[in-house]
Amino acid sequence: MSDEQYRHESLNVLREIRDTQREILAQLAAQRTLAEQQVARSRDKVEESIGLQRLALQRQRTITLIAVPGILVCIVAIGYLVLRYF
Repeated sequence: MSDEQYRHESLNVLREIRDTQREILAQLAAQRTLAEQQVARSRDKVEESIGLQRLALQRQRTITLIAVPGILVCIVAIGYLVLRYF
């Protein structure tokens, strides 16, 4: 193989490597964009979940403030009836 052929072959190999690297970089850019979108969606879902949990805690507090006194009143009333009739 002559020196000129060797240079030509080397140049072709280098061009193939360059083209392959460009393709890989394009694929990586697409994957990065997809990953960023998934992270954004995940962040939105987490925020929504936290909001729903806060709402559930508020409702639980409200129910507790209403139900616990009602239950205590019922227990006292049952106790009164038991003491009165026995």
